[in-house]
Amino acid sequence: MMEPPAAACVSCHRRPLPPPLLCLLLATLCLPPALGLYTVNAVYGDTITMPCRLEVPDGLMFGKWKYEMPNGSPVFIAFRSSTKKNVQYDDVPEYKDRLSLSENYTLSIKNARISDEKRFVCMLVTEDDVFEEPTVVKVFKQPSQPEILHQADFLETEKLQMLGECVARDSYPEGNVTWYKNGRVLQPREEVVVINLQRIVDKSTELFTMASSLQYKPTKEDANAKFTCIVTYYGPSGQKTIQSEPVVFDVHYPTEKVTIQVLSPSSTVKEGDNITLKCSGNGNPPPQEFLFYIPGETEGIRSSDTYIMTDVRRNATGEYKCALTDKSMMDSTTITVHYLDLQLTPSGEVTKQIGEALPVSCTISSSRNATVFWMKDNTRMQTSPSFSSLQYQDAGNYICETTLQEVEGLKKRKTLKLIVEGKPQIKMTKKTNTNKMSKTIVCHVEGFPKPAVQWTVTGTGSIINKAKETKYVNGKFSSKIVIAPEENVTLTCIAENELERTVTSLNVSAINIPEYDEPEDRNDDNSEKVNDQAKLIVGIVVGLLLAALIAGVVYWLYVKKSNDAKRQSEKAAAQNFPSLPRTASKHVDKDLGNIEENKKLEENNHKSET
Repeated sequence: MMEPPAAACVSCHRRPLPPPLLCLLLATLCLPPALGLYTVNAVYGDTITMPCRLEVPDGLMFGKWKYEMPNGSPVFIAFRSSTKKNVQYDDVPEYKDRLSLSENYTLSIKNARISDEKRFVCMLVTEDDVFEEPTVVKVFKQPSQPEILHQADFLETEKLQMLGECVARDSYPEGNVTWYKNGRVLQPREEVVVINLQRIVDKSTELFTMASSLQYKPTKEDANAKFTCIVTYYGPSGQKTIQSEPVVFDVHYPTEKVTIQVLSPSSTVKEGDNITLKCSGNGNPPPQEFLFYIPGETEGIRSSDTYIMTDVRRNATGEYKCALTDKSMMDSTTITVHYLDLQLTPSGEVTKQIGEALPVSCTISSSRNATVFWMKDNTRMQTSPSFSSLQYQDAGNYICETTLQEVEGLKKRKTLKLIVEGKPQIKMTKKTNTNKMSKTIVCHVEGFPKPAVQWTVTGTGSIINKAKETKYVNGKFSSKIVIAPEENVTLTCIAENELERTVTSLNVSAINIPEYDEPEDRNDDNSEKVNDQAKLIVGIVVGLLLAALIAGVVYWLYVKKSNDAKRQSEKAAAQNFPSLPRTASKHVDKDLGNIEENKKLEENNHKSET
């Protein structure tokens, strides 16, 4: 990069000259320096190009380049004749094979070095005068990317220690190093931030190496903090920076708080679960050993950061603690082990006789309020079972189940298999079929275990095998036969189970003899509804009979009172007619008798209406 001077510099005035060579020597020694300097900025290792900024004068004999030593003495390095067009380079070791002088007197220097920072002068010489123009060369070298070396393995709080050293090599001119934490400049602070910068010069290359060490007293908040260093240097185009890679340090600090946790698959603990207690401290590195205190134990149990309990019971409920081994810090938590007990009385398989009473109880003991429900044969019941008089339909599989809704997976159930046994009971009915050609005889059977039914004809002892049976439901079923007897017969129904053998007979008239047909019972599926309707009808009839009885008593009292009044009137009439003949008396009696009969008829009619 070139910077123009304020004005062209002409370093000699015109005067009569001695021979040309003497004039040249005098000019190089006596000319004053220019006021404005033309500067060429070069990059280390590149080619330096310096144009001769003089106008070529008339009568030019040759052009030369020189540089000035620190003491001001000149050193000639290149010569070019204007007439012979030949170029000569002086024997200067540091510029050997590095120089090139063009026809327009532009000087080029290959492989720029720090030692090339000099004041170079272009000289154009005529017979009468010497013209000079100086050029200053500046060389720049970008440093390598800074690295943080000699890093601390870890940092301890409240302790000033060496964090690392930021090193940037081969810079020219020298640069400056700045430390940053999380993007903010670290300013030196006594006993907190101590920075020491060293600049080292390589004698062979004259390049600088900057090394900045950082001593730092960290805090707990410096965990995960990013430390960087930035080198500021100057290049041909001005000031620039290079940043190092960030470095994060492990910051050690003491434990300030201890925490105990319960590790469980669910939020609640129930009997049979496994419990893992975990104790942790907020220090870095965290503590590796703790003391665990279990309910009922006075001494702590030394363990790692976890303590495991398997298959816990309800007596494990209580307060658990963990502490540092020096007991300086402690934390506690309360664990409730939920439980659920169910007692069903009776349970298992129970056999009872029909009509017996069976008290049933399902008792719950739990850590919280439990929900209880009953099921019979996989159907939920609305109320708990109660048996004051067992029936066949009461038999079945009963389940009492209870759950704690707040505790996942905690439920209990117990079963009762109820068997209701009964001796066979038989009722026989007959019915003439609508075609008047046959009769249906039905044997209605109750009992458990299910009785086996056999039909026989009384007298002959023959067995009827063409019976049809209905479905066995709630201990009841029917066996049916269809016959067309030509004469009166007696049929016998035999029902037998493990408890007893029951026999019942029924007379059946010949098909051509009319007889009273007993209504056949409803099918077993509707028997309960029929029983309910029968009970309702019986209740209504009983109520009507009671009402009639009360009305009859009231009417009887009324009639009795009327009869007493009539007798008194008859007695008075007899006293008034004592002299009537016997015949007349009979007529009277007859009339009175007719009156009595009429009254009795009226009373009977009235009763019948009632």
